[in-house]
Amino acid sequence: MELKPVVPFEPIRTEVLPAGPEWIAQVKWDGVRLLTYYDGNGTRLINRKGNERSRQYPEFMDVSSYCRAESVILDGEMIALAGDRPSFHEIMKRDSLRRETEIRFAVKQIPAIHMIFDVLFYNGEWVTGRPLAERQELLQEILIPSAQIQLVPSYTDGERLFTVMKERGWEGVVSKRLDSLYAVGGKDGRWQKLKLGYDLYAVIGGVTYREGGVMNALLLGLYDEEGRFVYIGHTGSGKLNQEAWRSLAQQISALTVRERTFHNIPQRIKGAVWTRPLLTVKVQFMEWTPGGTMRHPVLQGMADMPPESCTVTQSI
Repeated sequence: MELKPVVPFEPIRTEVLPAGPEWIAQVKWDGVRLLTYYDGNGTRLINRKGNERSRQYPEFMDVSSYCRAESVILDGEMIALAGDRPSFHEIMKRDSLRRETEIRFAVKQIPAIHMIFDVLFYNGEWVTGRPLAERQELLQEILIPSAQIQLVPSYTDGERLFTVMKERGWEGVVSKRLDSLYAVGGKDGRWQKLKLGYDLYAVIGGVTYREGGVMNALLLGLYDEEGRFVYIGHTGSGKLNQEAWRSLAQQISALTVRERTFHNIPQRIKGAVWTRPLLTVKVQFMEWTPGGTMRHPVLQGMADMPPESCTVTQSI
């Protein structure tokens, strides 16, 4: 049977981690949500938005090598490491590739790891109606862990796990009820996420330069309910290394325009160079200021996201 893509279950944001024997906590990985569909004949890798990513990750197409199943749908996060920590910038280098030669080269140069945390379908039957505890047991039985495939560990002490995440500077924690069913297309309090900051996809609408013509900041914006491109703050190179920052500067140099692209006037306007709003990024910040800009934003990496999808009402 053909397995049609589904919209994965999403956690809601919380400011206080739930506690009790009915809850487990897992690391919130800074990567790309990806579901694996294997019908016994062929494999498809589909992201949260329903876009296929099978070509980008050819090393995960042989499901029988890492899962004991005649057919299966696995849910997880595709990550790549920079040093000893997950890096959104690194995994997007893989996720954004389209040319076969580049993809084959990247398989070895940027190793991807699929962190599996749930199973929706197994051997011809949907298991979404089973409690999470049973689905976790099933995963332990059928998954064959390796350097590329990992079963996401579960912990009973969410507060301790979150403390470790803060110490390491990772993204956060997801808490899940052990009795929770998997609600396809759902988003509710049975799964809750506590993050170190807020994540956002934004569009580059301008840049500034320091002496010597070196780019030092990106001016970012979102589209509001009326379709206006609104300035929300600026950020530096963040988690991009020098090579990636220079490459971005070259891309931006080809997109400059004379007129301001933002509907409102940015705070950081002196010496600003405006650009066509075509390049998107992922940024993390602490909170919104009363003036509608991001407080302490940090650039996470480039994003393979249509600019028009970067709206003030987005949820990620």
